[in-house]
Amino acid sequence: MKRKILNNLGLKLLSIALAIVFWFLVVIANNPKDSVSFSNIQVNLINTELLEKGNKFYEVLESSDRIRVTVEAPRNVVQELNASDIVAEADVSRLTEVNTIPISFRVLNDDIEILSITGSRDAVLLNVEEKASKWVNVSCDARGDVAEGYIVFNTKLDQTRIEITGPQSVVENIRNAGIEIDVTGATTNVSGNADIHFYDAEGEVVDDSDIVKNADSMHVEVQVLATKEVPVEAAFAGAPEEGYLATGVVECEPSSVMLAGTASALAEISKISIPEKELDITDESGNVEKVVDIRKYLENASLADGSFNGRVTVTVHIEPVVERTLVLSQRNITLVNLPEGYEWGFTEENETYRVRISGLDEAMATVNQNTVQGTIDIGAWMTAGNMQELTTGGYEIPVSIALPDGVSAENEISVRVNIVKLEDE
Repeated sequence: MKRKILNNLGLKLLSIALAIVFWFLVVIANNPKDSVSFSNIQVNLINTELLEKGNKFYEVLESSDRIRVTVEAPRNVVQELNASDIVAEADVSRLTEVNTIPISFRVLNDDIEILSITGSRDAVLLNVEEKASKWVNVSCDARGDVAEGYIVFNTKLDQTRIEITGPQSVVENIRNAGIEIDVTGATTNVSGNADIHFYDAEGEVVDDSDIVKNADSMHVEVQVLATKEVPVEAAFAGAPEEGYLATGVVECEPSSVMLAGTASALAEISKISIPEKELDITDESGNVEKVVDIRKYLENASLADGSFNGRVTVTVHIEPVVERTLVLSQRNITLVNLPEGYEWGFTEENETYRVRISGLDEAMATVNQNTVQGTIDIGAWMTAGNMQELTTGGYEIPVSIALPDGVSAENEISVRVNIVKLEDE
């Protein structure tokens, strides 16, 4: 038997080798090597908690975690492969100094025979930054125009600040947060939920996709009120120093203000009155000026202009008294209410009478002594003296001088007249 086995051993070994080669060639011929590529394979980042523990924030750059993977394997294997069989991983623990992580590839089933597996890139590129947090103020922007005659008076948010966390460069670029709500055509309060947006120092919107915030939206209430413009008036108390008079002109600056309130409340308001207790001109010899906060005199309304602090400057004008003497002739004196059956005449003809008048310069300038009229009222004089009838004789009767407003007579004049009862003639 041994002799039979060893007989022609070389030929036998050659036959076995040739058989193996032929078998291999047959296999290759029937199941050749092939390759397949899968696009948009997600690279899984593992051990990312290492960055989080280091208070780091990472961002994948250039979509480097989405790659194309090519697999070489026998055709029968390739034909059975799917994208879901491919595993691409990048271990954060292998992060390099230039913030890249090598990518490793494999198939889920280790029993599958593959010849090679490669990717369109061999590393994931990261941007790694310090993680930062801060609080930012939140404001509300009412967009659109409310109905004519109405204003947005106030906005109320659930909270006025929000905490944000994210990459230091993004967080530091955010200056404030805001929400928008449409109030177009509104005549009543508007409320609702609105998304929060972030803005930089230039007012441009900041991409907040990498920002973690404690609220994505916020409830807002917008108060819409009617408006009405009303005048501001003021009174004063007291009298100026002797020799001076208040002109009667009281200026308010501003002279009118815009109010906000419900339509029914504003209908009851026609003006804002500053009481006389605010302005005492006692013994003053020049204009009196005082700043008054009118907000305390508003009822069921508010100032519509939020930038106006309610302070009104009130000026009471005071001027020195001007004195002047008029010479009144008899032709400017008239006698009235003389009882029937009497006639009268001046005791002395062509006599003149001196009247001292005083007042403010503007009023005094209107007085012309040639047109000033004096009146002798016999009826009023008899009533004041409890006289029932007149007898013939001479009487000294006071004269009433007609002067414009703001001008007064400092002395009284009397005229002596003769009264004759006609039946006594």
